[in-house]
Amino acid sequence: MSSDPTASPGSDESWRGKVGRLADEEFAAFLAEDHIARLACLDDEGWPYVVPCWHEWDGSSFWVVPRGRAAWGRYLAKEPRCALTVDEAGTQRKVIAQCRAHLAEEPNTGGAWVPIAERMSLRYLGENGPRYLEPTLGQPRWLFRLEPVRIQTWQGQDWARRYK
Repeated sequence: MSSDPTASPGSDESWRGKVGRLADEEFAAFLAEDHIARLACLDDEGWPYVVPCWHEWDGSSFWVVPRGRAAWGRYLAKEPRCALTVDEAGTQRKVIAQCRAHLAEEPNTGGAWVPIAERMSLRYLGENGPRYLEPTLGQPRWLFRLEPVRIQTWQGQDWARRYK
């Protein structure tokens, strides 16, 4: 409740949290947490295809590691325009990025995707991450670098000025 005795009842706005764009350090910290991304790409018929996936942010690009038979790996290889969102409930932090996918590796075993997948498994599953990943290291995976063309961020319970 507001400490201002002249404030009207219900005028405490603290429930909105910090409102506005994420600062650079908030952005990096948020993307280092274990939030699942939603990746949007175009399927073979030109329809939007959205898939939840693990991601890694390296400070300038997102990395994703589709399984070898994952349809979205083929879609990204064919049409590099894609979008990615990472968001959460509560404080409503979110990152929305339009990206260009760069194929780093076609499906393989033992490639550059392995250390990225190892870091992701620890971030998303904690100490059990390696127990999940190690039995599947013989399964081929793609590796894509998603280069952001445009990034938007937001946090808090309010509308951006442009909508008001």
